Amino acid sequence: MTTILLLFVLGIVLLALDLFLPGIILSACGTLAMLAGTAQAFALYGVGGGLLAFVTGAVLLTVAMYIEYGLLPKTRFGKKFFLHAEVQGTSQAPAAETAALTGREGIALTPLMPTGQIEIEGRRYEALSLDGHVARGARLKVTGAQNFSLTVIKLS
Repeated sequence: MTTILLLFVLGIVLLALDLFLPGIILSACGTLAMLAGTAQAFALYGVGGGLLAFVTGAVLLTVAMYIEYGLLPKTRFGKKFFLHAEVQGTSQAPAAETAALTGREGIALTPLMPTGQIEIEGRRYEALSLDGHVARGARLKVTGAQNFSLTVIKLS
């Protein structure tokens, strides 16, 4: 009986520690410990004892997960482990904004081979050169927009 209890406690502790350490190893070990405890109960006490151990393990697991994911995030200590903020912003400018840049001039911030970064009025944009390779620092003119980038040509 002591072995079964120790396996269940070990399983719960490992599953709870999984919150603090990255990876799935602790979760797998905790699950295996609980399954080993259940198997031991089936072997020693038959079907009735095994089912009782299984139900007890399920209840312990439910309580541990409720504490870990239900109560802990609301505590001052738990708020350090859970994400409570969201990112405001986008990775690319809206399509209407990029379409409005047609006809404007910019400078290549990186070599365009044929894609790269350009700067127009202090803002950075992804661009595709219709002229092929364009060196860094070259003056460019926006001819349009496609997908998530501007199409540009080299000014002489």
